[in-house]
Amino acid sequence: MTEHEHYEAVVVGCGPGGAAAAVTLARNGVETLVLERGVDAGSKNVSGGLIYAEESAPYTIDGLFPEFREEATERPVTENFIHNIAGDRVKTFDLGGLHHHDTAWADSVLRRPMDSWLAQRVHERTRETGGGLLTDVHVTGLLREKGEIVGVTSEELDPIEADIVVAADGVNSELARDAGLMDWEDPDEWFQGVKAVAEMDPDTIDERFDIDDDEGEAHLFSGDLFDGVRGGGFLYTNEASLSIGTVFHLDSLAEERAEPQELLDSLLTHPLLAQWLGDDYHELEYSAKLVPDSKKVAHPSPHEDRLVLVGDAAGQMQAQGPIIKGMNHAVTAGALAAEAFADARSRGDPHRAGKFYEKKLHDEGVMDKLRPTGYDVFGRAGEVGAVDDLTNSVAESAVGRFGIRAAGGLLEKAYNSPTLVSMIPDTKLPYVTLPTVIAEELGDPVTDVNKVEPPELDERIGDLTYDVGEPHIKLLDKSFEASGTAVTACPVSAKDFGGGCYRDEMVQTNGHEEHLVSLDTQPCVECGTCAIVAETEWEHPAGGKGVEFKQG
Repeated sequence: MTEHEHYEAVVVGCGPGGAAAAVTLARNGVETLVLERGVDAGSKNVSGGLIYAEESAPYTIDGLFPEFREEATERPVTENFIHNIAGDRVKTFDLGGLHHHDTAWADSVLRRPMDSWLAQRVHERTRETGGGLLTDVHVTGLLREKGEIVGVTSEELDPIEADIVVAADGVNSELARDAGLMDWEDPDEWFQGVKAVAEMDPDTIDERFDIDDDEGEAHLFSGDLFDGVRGGGFLYTNEASLSIGTVFHLDSLAEERAEPQELLDSLLTHPLLAQWLGDDYHELEYSAKLVPDSKKVAHPSPHEDRLVLVGDAAGQMQAQGPIIKGMNHAVTAGALAAEAFADARSRGDPHRAGKFYEKKLHDEGVMDKLRPTGYDVFGRAGEVGAVDDLTNSVAESAVGRFGIRAAGGLLEKAYNSPTLVSMIPDTKLPYVTLPTVIAEELGDPVTDVNKVEPPELDERIGDLTYDVGEPHIKLLDKSFEASGTAVTACPVSAKDFGGGCYRDEMVQTNGHEEHLVSLDTQPCVECGTCAIVAETEWEHPAGGKGVEFKQG
C-alpha cells in the first residue's frame, strides 16, 4: 500500500458549505484540511445573491459564525417584490409573505468579501486541530485503493488520504462526477445565472429605493422582456452597489438560441429600472454560473465510500419560482455532514459517516425542501406537452384574462403561498405567459425613460481579471451541429462576436464548406455551460489560474 499524507478530514472548497463543514469538524476536534482552488476563497464564486437563515434549519451561518452578519454581509433584505411585465406595463406584487415564511433573516451578499471573511475564521479554527486552509489548489479527482475512495488528488500536491472527504467544490464538482454521483447530461436539470454588479453610493441607494441604511430590497422580474426564455430577473441592494441579473432554464436558453448578456441588457434597459439606475450606470463586474435545479438533481443519497457532497456539488439549490435559496442549504448540509462524521467516529466507525449524513438530510427536512412532494405530484404533470399547451392557451384566452381580472388580490396571495410555489411547473406558463397576461390586464404603464447603456460584451470580458494558465476545456466535436449551441449559450460568447470562448465559422474543406465551432478558453468565466450544451472535455483550471472575481 502506498503511503500518503493523511488527515482525518479533507474539505474541498471554502464557500458557505465547505466553511460550515470545516468549522463544525474543527469544533468536534477533527483534524481538518481545507483545499481551495482560488487565489482566495470567493475568487471563483458567484451568487445572486441572498443568504437566508431559516427558522426550521438545524444550522445557520450566523450560528456557526456569530459575527457573520455584522462583518460579511451587505444589507438585510426587508422588502421583497415581483414585477410582472408586458412591454411597458407592469403589475407589482409584494412577496413579503413568501420570503418571510420560515425566515429568521435574509441578507444580500457579495461572494468575494463574504467567502474571504469566512475563510479567515475557518483557517483559524482548523489550525487548532492540526489542519488549516490552503489556497491555489485544484483538486482534480478521488484517490482510490482497491476500488474504494480514500482521499483526493490534485495538480499541486501529492495525493492526500482522509477518513472523510467533503466535496464542497461547487456546481461543476469534479469530485461528484468522478464518483458517478452527478453528471452533465440534461440541460433541463440546470439554470444559468448571469449577473452585473453596478456601483452605487449608499446614500443614493437609500434615496432611490426609499429605505434606511439598515434596510434593503429584493426585486424579481418576469414576463415578456426575455424573448420567451423561461426564467426571470433579479435586483438586490448591497451596501454600495446593486446586484442585477437573470436566471434561465438552460434548456430554454439553448432552444431559443438566446444570448445571456443580451437578456441581461433587456432587464437593465427596461423603463421600470430607470427609477433605480438613474443615468449614471457604472458596471463593476460581469459574471455567470450554472445553478442546479434541486427538484430534479438534489441527490437523495449524496455519498460514496468516504466521500460526501454538500451544496451545489450535491444539487442542493432550491429554485422554485420566486424562491431562490442555495447558500443556506449548503451551510446546513455542510454542518450535518460534519456532525455525521463526528457521530460515526464516536461510534468507532468513521466510514459510516455518509449513511449518517443521508439520514440527517432527510430527518431534518432538508430533502423535503429541495425536492418538494408538491412538485413531483402536480408540477411534473403541468410539464406534459398537452397540459402545457392547454394551460397556456387558457391563460391567454378571453376566459383566462377575465379570470385574472376577477381574481384581483387573490393572485398576490397565491404568489405568497409556499405550498403553491412548490408546485410550479418548469414551463412558460409561470415564467412568461401568466406574468405577461397579468401585466396586460392589471398593470400600469411605466413612463420613465431609461438612459442606461450597458457595456458591450468585449468590455465586460476585458474588465475581468484572468491568469489563464493552460487550456482547461477541450472541444471534442467541432461541428456546429454538435457544439454550436455554445456560441449563443456561453455567457462570454455571441453570434458574430469574435472575442469570446466559442465562435462559429464557415471553413472550406476538400472543396466543400463546413460550419464549425472554434474554442478559445482565455476569456472563460468557468460557468460550465458548454460542458452541457457542447461536446467538450471540461475541467477547472489549475489552482489560482483562470478568472478571478472581485465581487462574486
